[in-house]
Amino acid sequence: MLIALALCLVFALAAVSDSEAAPLYGRWGRTFAAQDGTPHHAEVTVRLTSPKEKNHTVSGYWDGGTSWGVRFMPDEEGEWSYRSESDSPGLDGVTGTFSCRRVPTDDRFLQHGPLRVSRDGRSFEHADGTPFFWLGDTVWTGPQLAAKGDWDRFLDDRVQKKFTGIQFVLTAPWRTAPTDENGHPSYTGQEEMRIVPEYFRRMDERVNAINAHGLLAIPVMLWSIGPNDPGRFLPEDQAIRLARYLLARYGAHHVAWILPGDDKYVDENAEKWKRIGRAVFDGREHAPVTLHPQGMQWPFDGFKNESWIGYYGYQSGHGDDARTVSWLHSGPPAQAWKEGPARPVINLEPPYEDHFGYQSKQPHSAYNIRRAAYWSLLNAPTAGLTYGAHGVWSWHSKPGEPPTDHPYTGVAKPWHEAMDLPGSRDMKVMAEFFTSLSWWKLRPRQDLLSRQPGEDDPFRHIAASQSEDAKVSVFYLPTGGELSLKASLLPKRVNAAWFDPRTGVRSPASPESDGSYTAPDDRDWVLLIQE
Repeated sequence: MLIALALCLVFALAAVSDSEAAPLYGRWGRTFAAQDGTPHHAEVTVRLTSPKEKNHTVSGYWDGGTSWGVRFMPDEEGEWSYRSESDSPGLDGVTGTFSCRRVPTDDRFLQHGPLRVSRDGRSFEHADGTPFFWLGDTVWTGPQLAAKGDWDRFLDDRVQKKFTGIQFVLTAPWRTAPTDENGHPSYTGQEEMRIVPEYFRRMDERVNAINAHGLLAIPVMLWSIGPNDPGRFLPEDQAIRLARYLLARYGAHHVAWILPGDDKYVDENAEKWKRIGRAVFDGREHAPVTLHPQGMQWPFDGFKNESWIGYYGYQSGHGDDARTVSWLHSGPPAQAWKEGPARPVINLEPPYEDHFGYQSKQPHSAYNIRRAAYWSLLNAPTAGLTYGAHGVWSWHSKPGEPPTDHPYTGVAKPWHEAMDLPGSRDMKVMAEFFTSLSWWKLRPRQDLLSRQPGEDDPFRHIAASQSEDAKVSVFYLPTGGELSLKASLLPKRVNAAWFDPRTGVRSPASPESDGSYTAPDDRDWVLLIQE
């Protein structure tokens, strides 16, 4: 009942008027009526003053015809005031007030506030400091193609499996979805881009549903690998216009942004994205932002001084050879975090379950997915990762075929079958394990090992992490076997347990006479040592 009350207040934006209360950390919104003939690219800015007299500025967005809208997330209880500014008559000088109050709810965002980077820069937390464990699911095409009932069914499943975010593409056309299910692209034109409001009204419903389920929305603004993707197709000034529109329309949602997707951020192309990022985000309030690189690329050495970059997102990709796994557990993600400035490190695209491995041409198994997940969580300060399932990412509906424009990835199951692949259930087990600990305090500690099997075989690499106070140590053994530790770096009195990453069952672990531990069998295991 409490959730229902909160959702009625938060997601029925059109019903919120100046006389009604907006929920704390929810969304307040209103529409403006411009005069006939106002150009669709007219700009409107709304300046808001909080009950404590703090000033905020947000941009409005065109919603078709003579209608403009504005959305804002109030972060103080009490009476707010606002005033619009625009060069266009009808959009300028509109004033009003609205009240904000906390609503009774168990929704994580309405309780604790929006996402931000933690104070130490290593993970994510809510506005009140409550840690946020990032477990995203990749549904690149879902919001464009999913019917409303199907989308809700899918989100229900992900909540039950402890996912905390949904990663998707916000605009069309892109490689796998030239339009939404109703045939609408998100924009038309090239030299002068024009928004298609019908597309975004439908997208509003899908993004609202993500937040209504207590999940973080993780949208890619401008996909940029193919010639028809907006990051490549649109001139730079129009790409900026589109991204600013997305920020205006969805910046009051609970989001973490990915500005471009699947591009190479080197040389002049890197400079282009720096210019776009600064133009879109600098001087504006916004949620954390990153880039989505192509596989096994680390572009962030050149972006360290970009203030709009809030976290480092990378793609270890869908390879399954020794070079790929070595890059994941011992490559740039495992090294770059040690250098400043401190930012969370997230594998945004590890191998997708049931997707063909690039080298073996065989589907990635649940084991491959677990292995990549634990390596991703422990190769840098633990912050989270994003899972993916073949058939879900493309919202596949054609049995017996690979996803559109991806013939090399293998035949995909329909989305409603793929969403229950065993690896997705393993993600629930994994999330429950990490959230039972002070996971945000974990730091890689390869020096705890007296012997690293991965030096001889990268597939046997043991990941090691320890909390800053040394009270919790976590080790992932991908092939079981023996774990040799330096006892001097562990507390003298410890409790040790083997954690089964398939079932979540814990069993006592006792050291051998030499202080080493031997896994129950040759499958993958996690050893947890606590003071």
